Amino acid sequence: MSIQTPTADPLFAQPRADRPAYTTGMLLDAQDFSDEQTYHRGRLARALAFLAGGGTLAGLSVSHLPEAPGQPEEIRVEPGLAVDRLGRLVEIPRPACLRLPRWWTATAQADGGDALGQAAYDNLGRFVSARFTDSAVLLPARAVVADVFIRFAACEVGLTPSFAAGPFDALNAVATSRLRDAWELLLLPRPALDDAYSGLPLPPGGPAVGDPGATPAARRDAIQDAVLGGYGGLGRAGGSGGLTPAPEHPADLDRSAVFLARVLIPVDAATPPARLADNPLVDNYARRFLPPAALFAQWAGL
Repeated sequence: MSIQTPTADPLFAQPRADRPAYTTGMLLDAQDFSDEQTYHRGRLARALAFLAGGGTLAGLSVSHLPEAPGQPEEIRVEPGLAVDRLGRLVEIPRPACLRLPRWWTATAQADGGDALGQAAYDNLGRFVSARFTDSAVLLPARAVVADVFIRFAACEVGLTPSFAAGPFDALNAVATSRLRDAWELLLLPRPALDDAYSGLPLPPGGPAVGDPGATPAARRDAIQDAVLGGYGGLGRAGGSGGLTPAPEHPADLDRSAVFLARVLIPVDAATPPARLADNPLVDNYARRFLPPAALFAQWAGL
């Protein structure tokens, strides 16, 4: 299987809501059928993007597995389902892993360790979720901060005989017959974090929506303002410019990618930093959660 580039998916450009129209005797080609799929995929994705927003629907817990006999050290992501910022479903049907020693070596070799050095911080309580802080986990004195993302990926699978494309006359040409909705995991070091910018997702409705001390009127106003101002950040169908960057996204990352967890890898104070023997810590709780309606019903006593 080969993974298509992100821009190969028609939904990446957020196409206009144009439906193919048919009539008897009309000649059709492959583009007409592709446009038919794009219309239906696009409308459903737009609905999911605005109803749920990008985040975790179920599963996708991230953990660190230390090295053991027969078990290499890895960052593991459990099976689960997410919605990306374009409204596409991203599903991992089985556990997936990132081999941490290989990642560390490859990242260090890519630029001589500069990225790891720029992503090493002390006073790490600034960069973790409130629940992680409340759990009283002992944070390392210094650590490289890296984030786990998942992004939608389409894989070309299956070949079928077809006419040759382009200026060819081959009679034995083949073409991809299926595109499988798949996924790609990314572990990215996070430079340029400070007291004013943690690089974590922000609540979609602002602090007042979830503030238990806020008045009902303030929470109502915050929700209404969030809805009224919520269209521009996800782009416009048929528009240009794509998605507005989210606070959790590094500058060069696919803007539709979904943040899953933050990993703290203990290091020394050398330049570039070297790993310590302590195990990395994983903060699963700064992500955006998309609870099903049944959970809200249970919470409300229904």
